[in-house]
Amino acid sequence: MRIALHEASEALRRDEVPIGCVIVSGGQIIGRGHNLTETLQDVTAHAEMQALTAATQTIGGKYLSDCTLYVTIEPCVMCAGAIGWAQVKRVVYGAADEKRGYNIFAPRALHPKCSVTTGVLEDECRALMQEFFKEKR
Repeated sequence: MRIALHEASEALRRDEVPIGCVIVSGGQIIGRGHNLTETLQDVTAHAEMQALTAATQTIGGKYLSDCTLYVTIEPCVMCAGAIGWAQVKRVVYGAADEKRGYNIFAPRALHPKCSVTTGVLEDECRALMQEFFKEKR
């Protein structure tokens, strides 16, 4: 999660919503990303989508069934759907997203065999988001 936080800090540096993500397989990072929606002018360029693309390119396949995805903020519905289609084995996230998180709108979006761990470095993950939005408002 610390590396995902580093990715989120990179997004913050770029004036992007500070969410970071890493995907691990066999103890190795195979994909990483942070939000690039403003940079790429692409509403789908979320941290998880960037990391999923990088991971599938690294392994040369679309399924990540032996992988753990770490993300600083609870995935949105779009990202949860993509994580589900990629058959990610485990999702670990820092802070919940009470406004747009998948648990509110699509709690069954992840693959049925996916396990979820929440609240990892939650305060640090939330603080980055609060810092970003405090400056915007």
